[in-house]
Amino acid sequence: MGDYYDSVEDRKYTKVYKEQTPDILAKFNDFDNAVFAAEGREIPLKYRELIALAVSTTTQCVYCIDAHSKAAVAAGANAAELAEASWVATAIRAGGGFAHGRLGFKLSGVHEH
Repeated sequence: MGDYYDSVEDRKYTKVYKEQTPDILAKFNDFDNAVFAAEGREIPLKYRELIALAVSTTTQCVYCIDAHSKAAVAAGANAAELAEASWVATAIRAGGGFAHGRLGFKLSGVHEH
């Protein structure tokens, strides 16, 4: 991933969104700001950021991992919480592989009842 990921330089490409679809970008930013508002949500920000880190790990979005791991720490998360969030993501992804693997038996017709 390091071959193409540059958190500073890549930001310049946001101008394409700003030029081509500013209305959608504005609404996306409003939505994102509402989801990650410091106050006014039922789930504390630290936990929302840990959820975001886990989802980012599962989707393998390096930009999101970068942003949400830092935001989680800024919201009070520690290294153990970051590790557990990543393990939760790993378990869910592995569980998905396990569950979908069963579909191979079901759909192939070679399974026993």
